[in-house]
Amino acid sequence: MTEATIAHDLPADERSRLQRRWYWYDWANSAYVTTTATVLISPYLTAVAKEAACPGLAEGAQCSTNLSVLGLPISPGSLAPYTITVATILSAITLIFVGAIADRSPRPTRLLGGFAWAGSIAAASMFFVQGTNWQLGVLLIIIANICLGASLVVYDSLLVRIAGPDERDRVSSRGWAFGYLGGGILLALNLVLLSAYDSLGLTRGQAVRVSLLSAGVWWAVFTLIPYLGLRSLHGTRAKPVDVRAGVVGGSLRQLADTFREMRHYPNTLLFLVAYLFFNDGIQTVISSASLYGQEELGFGESQLITTVLLVQFVAFGGALLFGRLAARLGAKRVILGGLVLWTVVVIIAFFMPEQQFGLWLVLGVGIGIVLGGTQALARSLFSQLIPRGREGEFFSLYQAMERGTSWFGALIFGLVYQLAGSYRLSIIALVLFFVVGGVLLARCDIREGIRQAGNPMPSVV
Repeated sequence: MTEATIAHDLPADERSRLQRRWYWYDWANSAYVTTTATVLISPYLTAVAKEAACPGLAEGAQCSTNLSVLGLPISPGSLAPYTITVATILSAITLIFVGAIADRSPRPTRLLGGFAWAGSIAAASMFFVQGTNWQLGVLLIIIANICLGASLVVYDSLLVRIAGPDERDRVSSRGWAFGYLGGGILLALNLVLLSAYDSLGLTRGQAVRVSLLSAGVWWAVFTLIPYLGLRSLHGTRAKPVDVRAGVVGGSLRQLADTFREMRHYPNTLLFLVAYLFFNDGIQTVISSASLYGQEELGFGESQLITTVLLVQFVAFGGALLFGRLAARLGAKRVILGGLVLWTVVVIIAFFMPEQQFGLWLVLGVGIGIVLGGTQALARSLFSQLIPRGREGEFFSLYQAMERGTSWFGALIFGLVYQLAGSYRLSIIALVLFFVVGGVLLARCDIREGIRQAGNPMPSVV
């Protein structure tokens, strides 16, 4: 593929072939997102931290002793949210450079594979987090999350290379749906393991560690499919490259140009700010749901995994549904409708009584319907607002701005728990993120933004 080649320059059968291979990275990384980041690591790291701070504490009991982290007193129950906070801040700093390098790299799939495999090694190494070794868990979470974000910058930027303007909502939604299916399958296998660990001669902790290992291995193995199948895709540049500057030096110059030029794309910038808010709410729900369900509502680990498994398979259909709705109504309208549903979900979660597992499952169905669809359509809609040849650097801003504020939701969760001892009190604050994000998105003129970026207009906007 030459430097000037873009999706609409390819034959339909070639685009379809590339799209099928592209989907597999959603399948690959969703195992880590689902099994590790969403379900297991926060409760498991909390248990390890409690054992370090309060040795021999009975399960479910409160630990009143703080950990010392860099001289600061940290409640064991706040360690996981704080770790997510640090990981997202570091990601925001790192990712703004990744896209510029990806655009300049002649083989962006090599970057995709490199970041993915580094992250998968960190994810698999969580197997060694046990006893009171919470420090290793914190380090591995940070590494895995940074590498995941970096790989997604490259992966998302390839969407423009494999799908035309009228295909992107469908392709992005199918990718998300495929990811939920893959993540759900591995989670189902891990649910069996965590339900029958006694008969296999394992302890509960060992079963959790094996599950963490499986997510890292899954991520690594299935990354081979997009890595090998998308090798024909090359980096693209809309502007001449100063070869004397090199990859890093040239990338820094390109990054500076991007920030200066953002004023020429006000609707792209407004969309980014809107996404920054509503995605913060989504990510906080995803990362904190298991901790909230276990610590505040009193559900067991198997119940939480069952819930997330339900969400995964519902989200498979939800993502496909949102893709079809976008083809008729436009991605912006469908996303706004999804944000209304997210607000309803958070309000219900706030008022939910303890030990009401049936109602919790109904809430999980609601989350599954809107979860994949809103994120998939946000990705495809943003791709329409990117100037041609600048996909990597703009998607790096997309990912970096997501992480630049998504720590805020996790930080609120941790702070409120430390101050009030209740996760329930913090969850209602997430409504603000959905409302502000929705208002800003409603004010975004998508048609004008596409024109400003110089892109062809899709049939439905």
